[in-house]
Amino acid sequence: MSKHFSPARLAGGILAVRADASGDPKKIFAELNKAFEDFKSEHSQQLKELKAGQDDVVRQASMAKIEDRLGSLQSAMDAQAAQMTALQIGGPGTDGRPTDPEYTDAFSAHFRKGEVQAALNKGASEEGGYLAPVEWDRTITDRLVEVSPMRQIATVQTISGTGFKKVFNQRGMGSGWVGEVAPRPETVTPEFGVVTYTPGEIYANPAATQQMLDDSAINLDEWIANEVESEFAYQEGLAFVAGNGVNKPYGFLTYVEGAANAAAHPFGAIRAITTASATEITGDQLLDLVYDLPGAMSQNARFVLNRTTLARIRKLKDGEGNYLWQPSFSAGQPQTLLAYPVTEMAAMPNAVAGAVPVAFGDFRRGYLIIDRTGVRVLRDPFTNKPYVHFYTTKRVGGGLLDPQALRALRMAA
Repeated sequence: MSKHFSPARLAGGILAVRADASGDPKKIFAELNKAFEDFKSEHSQQLKELKAGQDDVVRQASMAKIEDRLGSLQSAMDAQAAQMTALQIGGPGTDGRPTDPEYTDAFSAHFRKGEVQAALNKGASEEGGYLAPVEWDRTITDRLVEVSPMRQIATVQTISGTGFKKVFNQRGMGSGWVGEVAPRPETVTPEFGVVTYTPGEIYANPAATQQMLDDSAINLDEWIANEVESEFAYQEGLAFVAGNGVNKPYGFLTYVEGAANAAAHPFGAIRAITTASATEITGDQLLDLVYDLPGAMSQNARFVLNRTTLARIRKLKDGEGNYLWQPSFSAGQPQTLLAYPVTEMAAMPNAVAGAVPVAFGDFRRGYLIIDRTGVRVLRDPFTNKPYVHFYTTKRVGGGLLDPQALRALRMAA
């Protein structure tokens, strides 16, 4: 066993998790800095011992635990940043009060008993449904922004109709040089392309007993927001990355060269850089990915990948032995790779043959999310007695906005 490492040192505190650091950004930063220094020290020593043929099982276990600790701390940092992003949208009001208290009170009464005075049922529909009050809608939206990585980095457009169309100028304007008295024939006129973004419907159907609803201590607002947020965030996370467009958004990976929607956008497909190996990613390939993106698109560019791929890329170094990946060291700042922010997205595939485990670019210019105005809640006390179901729906769509703003790293087949 290496003299530089021992089980006692492991137990003594390198990887110790302090419970009091869970919610304090300053303490999280300190823990993250310490864990990253341990990671660099252990990994460098591991490489030396590998070269000397002295690797041991205990050191491998140490590295795995350090990486897990780094991941946990970075997740805590990312959560702090996401909460800041969600707060920018704004809550019900500066004083925390509902923007529509009269209807909110009526809606809460309807939630418990299904009884609303006629003068207050402005959300009523012909089939007896009720639209959620403004602050309910905003609460759910805020939560989605907080937990959905794509909503944090893409463009979000709210619509009031059944769909959204965007016209793209395909350029191609013709011109020519002529003499003073030479004729001026007609030149080529640029063509326009249209992309239609059609929202699908996402739903959640939580239930509670009538006795549970009768309990005045229950926070209905918090309860339904939690239920809806969990379901919607999971479904959206999958769809924005790889959705097939059938009653759901088209994921951006479907627009990569060779994928199902490669020819769907007027500007073409998302360019892909292919690795030499079917399982390994190198630093040079990440550099190729970065510099293949036009300079005008790189100012707000970022890497998108899942946790498994990030764990592998964390170990990559440049020619001088510096890590390509750097953790976040200040509030509101993300972890970086080659000096660009990194967004961890669980729906991205692993680095296996033929997959696209890494995407890079300006997602705000590259991908569009559309939200049909309003979250709708239908109260159903009849289907599953004694439970009352709250059928909650939101219409969401998405698709490629500009393929020139994104690049993809594809593993060799």
